[in-house]
Parts: sequence; C-alpha cells; structure tokens
Amino acid sequence: MSKYVQASPKPLLDQVNEPRDLRTLPESDLGQFTEELRRELIEAVSVTGGHLGAGLGVVELTVALHWVFNTPEDRLIWDVGHQAYPHKIITGRRDGIRTLRQPGGLSGFTKRSESEYDPFGAGHSSTSISAGLGMAVARDLKGGDNNVIAVIGDGAMSAGMAYEAINNAGARDERLIVILNDNDMSIAPPTGALSAYLARVTSSGSYLYVRDIAKQLAKRLPKSWERRAARVEEYTRHLWQGGAWFEELGFYYIGPIDGHDYNHLLPVLKNVRDARQGPILVHVVTKKGHGWAPAEDTADKCHAVAKFNVVTGAQIKPKANAPSYTKVFGQSLIEEAREDERVVAITAAMPSGTGVDLFGAEFPQRTFDVGIAEQHAVTFAAGLASEGMKPFCAIYSTFLQRAYDQVVHDVSIQKLPVRFPIDRAGLVGADGATHAGSFDVAYLGCLPEFVVMAAADEAELKHMVATAVAYDEGPIAFRYPRGEGVGVEMPERGSVLELGRGRVVREGTSVALLSLGTRLAECLKAADELATYGLSATVADARFAKPLDKDLVTQLARNHEVLVTVEEGSVGGFSSYVLQHLAETGALDGGLKVRPMVLPDAYLDHGKPDQMYRDSGLDSEGIVKTVFHALGRDMVAAGAGERA
Repeated sequence: MSKYVQASPKPLLDQVNEPRDLRTLPESDLGQFTEELRRELIEAVSVTGGHLGAGLGVVELTVALHWVFNTPEDRLIWDVGHQAYPHKIITGRRDGIRTLRQPGGLSGFTKRSESEYDPFGAGHSSTSISAGLGMAVARDLKGGDNNVIAVIGDGAMSAGMAYEAINNAGARDERLIVILNDNDMSIAPPTGALSAYLARVTSSGSYLYVRDIAKQLAKRLPKSWERRAARVEEYTRHLWQGGAWFEELGFYYIGPIDGHDYNHLLPVLKNVRDARQGPILVHVVTKKGHGWAPAEDTADKCHAVAKFNVVTGAQIKPKANAPSYTKVFGQSLIEEAREDERVVAITAAMPSGTGVDLFGAEFPQRTFDVGIAEQHAVTFAAGLASEGMKPFCAIYSTFLQRAYDQVVHDVSIQKLPVRFPIDRAGLVGADGATHAGSFDVAYLGCLPEFVVMAAADEAELKHMVATAVAYDEGPIAFRYPRGEGVGVEMPERGSVLELGRGRVVREGTSVALLSLGTRLAECLKAADELATYGLSATVADARFAKPLDKDLVTQLARNHEVLVTVEEGSVGGFSSYVLQHLAETGALDGGLKVRPMVLPDAYLDHGKPDQMYRDSGLDSEGIVKTVFHALGRDMVAAGAGERA
C-alpha cells in the first residue's frame, strides 16, 4: 500500500512527456506520479536489466528537482549516471526506456548526445561537482542567471576528486547547488521533524538575509567580537544539524532532510533555487532500493541486476557453462593466500565485481575496500609493497585509468611489486564506452619494466595469479574479460609461468595467428576455416605483451608468409611491440606480410560483446578475411575453386 493518497485515478505518467509537463501538476498529484514512475522503472529494468537500486532511491528526489527547477535551462548533473533512469523517463525518453543498455538503445548512463536534459555525461563517479562548477563559472562569464545543480551520492563522495571540487567551489563565490544524496546514512541520519524544520528555516530567504545582516554588523565590531559572533552562529546551527566540515570549506550547508518526503524536499529546494548566494550543499538522506521490497531486502539493494521477475524479484540469469573469470581470480587468489600470508587484496568499492569479496570472506583482515578512490588504492598498495607485502590491487581496466599518475610515479618508477588484476579488459557490452577496457595494454606497456600479461582462458588466469604472487622484481599486471570462461579443464593449482614466454597452441606452415588474450578461441576457429581453403595456420598465445617473447615472434616471422596479431585492445598495444621488434630486426625486409588486428579507433556504444567484436572484425570471420587480404587473394574465388 502506498504511503501517498492517490489524488487522481487517471494515470499521470502518460501526461508527462517532458519536465515542463510535470511542472503543470499540482503538488498534491506528485505522490501519485511518483508511484507510477517507480512502477515504470521497475517494469522497464525487469526487461533490460541494469542498475536499479540507486534509481529507486532517487525517484522522489528526481521528481522534486524537475518540478522545482526549470530544466534543461537549469543544468541538472547526475553523478555516476546510473541514478538517472527515473530522470530519463521524465525527460522524453520513456518510449525508449525498455531499450536501456540494449544494442542501439538508450545508454545506461547520462549522455550528452542523447538528450539536452543530460548536460554532462557520467559513467565514472565523482565528476559532478567539478563539472557543475565549470558550468557555473561559464554562466557567470556569459552573464547568465540559470541554476546549476549537481547530484552526488551512492558512494561518489569517497573519491578525492569530489573533495578537490568542493575545496575549489568553496573558495569561489559562484552560485552552485550540490545535492548530497546520502543513500546509506554514511554521514548522518535525519533527526526527525526538528531537523526538517531547521532545514526549511535555514534555507529560507529571510534567514539568509538576517544571517547576512548579522555578518555585516559583526564586521563593524571589534575583531574579537566579530569572531565570537561568528562562532556562536556556527555553533548554534551545527549543534542541531551537523555539516560544519562543509561550512569550513565555504559551502552553506542545509540538512539532513528526508529525501522521500515532499513536505521536506520541496520547501528546501525552492529556497535554494531562489537564494542568490552560493555555493550551497543540501544533504538529502535516501534509501537505496526504496519502494520495492525485493530491493530493500537484499544486501546491495539491487545495485545492478539481470532481468528479473517483477513480483518476486528473482533474477533471470543464463546458466553458466564455465566459471566467470572474476570468480576464477578470486578463488585462485584465495589458494595462493593460504600458502603465503603476505598476499593481501585491495578493491576500490567493487568487491563483488572484482572477486575480492570471495577473498574477503576467508581473509577479512587482509582485505581492504578503500571506496571509490582508485588513486589512493594504488598508492596504498605501493605502501604495502614497500614493506614486503604482496598487494593485489584489483581495479577494472577503465577505472585504473583514473589512477595512472599513481601507477607511474608511486609504483613503476620505484619498481614496487604491486600486482594489478585488471578485470573487464576488452569490450564490456551493456555498459558501453565508459566502461570498456580498451587501453590498459597501451598505457601500462609503455612503462619501463612493467610486466603485462593477458589470460587466454580461465586456466591461464589461474597460472597468471600464481605468477604474480611469485614475481617480486616490480609491478605486474594481468588482464581478463568480463563474463564466463571458455570451459577448459582447470588445474588444481596455478603454475608459475616463465617470464616473457608464449606458447604455440597449434602448428602450421603458411599463416601465423598470434593472439594476446581471449581472442585465442577465435584464432583457433579461424585456423579451422583457413584449413578448408588449403591454408595451414599456426596459432600461438603470446601470454605476455611485455616482456615480449621475441624468440617466438622471430620464429613465426621466419617460418610463415603471413603474421596476424590479434588483441582486444586499442592501437598502441601488443601489436605495436611486435611491429617494433620486427622492424628493429629487419624481419619486415624479407617480404613478410604483417597485419595487426586491434579495436577500432573509436568509442563503441553499448551492445552484445560478441556482436561488438564481430562488428570490429575481431572474430574468426574477420581474422580469415584479414589473412586473405594480406595474401592479396579473393575469398569468394578461393572458396569456389579450392573447396570444389
């Protein structure tokens, strides 16, 4: 039973195509509209899967913001972006909401090219305040008068970038509204009716006016009196409310207020909208997964879900044919840690996504979740390594980009043996360009003496975990994709690989296919296809991008007419090291035909990973076509003649 009284039996959601329509509704109808919006969100995500819990928690806040502010002229920036599903429904995208994260459909995050109501794209967290401050400064430079509102929460305040932005914004005088969506009561719970009353009063124009007069009067008093008056005002307010930290940094703090109660939300938002001072921070407390029992009852509040049954909440997941790479990593690290007490694991707010949760269940004292703070995670790991520990700093490929300076200066230059398990390497499907692990081989491989490995299958991943534990000479990374393995037989324990040594998986004579990572399976399929055309193919697994197995590359170049390198990464990665070696040794002078196969030089939108690789030419068919192109032969003619 809804806590709201339905003001009208007529569906209101059907009447709202854009926020301007929402603003025509009387306040008394917002409760009914909210319930309809929440139902629409649940039903849509049940079809597509995606991030559900955060969106459920901000339904009331989303409605209130669009009802009070004049979007899109007033800029509304959603941090992270996965909070924004209700926002998408309200802002003219309801018809496409069931295409969310599907090929050709809506993005799972805010995206500038998708709607004028998305003024800033967000796939990574903690960027909203910085972007909002930039927009506020630009507005003032252009003589504008619109509001800029940044909504930050769902753990994003644990990142250093958010504090850097607050520090900068607080030192300036631009009007900027920051909504702190505190959805796990990480700062302070609301203190009931008195807190709500104080929030309304202290955000009102009259209070701000009186407060400003008091400040001006205090400045005319002797300095000791001025300081005493300011302290009394500050102490009195924060005795009831908290938020002194934000005030010290230059923000006017309001809250905490109940983010699910329009009686609390609307008056405060109206007051801050009309205030002519800034920056202002409104502390709103919400409940992740709010309004849907299956989400409220789960540990992660249905943060990210597969397709599910709307009634029961049971998720519909395809039956796995092989263990996921993430699970293989977590279990392999546990096995190694049982033998070596120096092994520790670090995650940046992604324990289940990286498999560190499995490790943490057995070794809680050796597991460290540092929050959304990748920079800190890397340097923290460097500190552990400097004292003889064996830290595994498990961060997605796309998120490790955020800590690149720390990787270079704090780890690589000092040759500290930090181990980097890099999950989500390559294309990730539904999360799209912001989460694709396209660049790690290129940005790590260019660092001196940095070891970079890529697992071809789940058994190889197990060996690479063991190799990383054993390697103490400097930093080492190993990459692996999202999803399940290929179903190979698993060893009982990982073996330490010889550094910089690949392996030949299949012997051939005319064509060499040299793979780095999980495209190895496609290379084997391509070799089978090439055999039907009378072309014998060697298939090799490089294992290491760095140090490169130069002997293997030289052997393949010397004994084959065509050498094709295949990798799930950008230009500038593995193939670049192969070509560098071939050029330096003169192997290209003898007529060797070399073709590097990499991801396109473009940001790829969300889709199904298999189709995305197919479209990129990185499947068996694409490999075969590349071989024929290198040979200068026509596949159709070859098929007609040689298969006859």
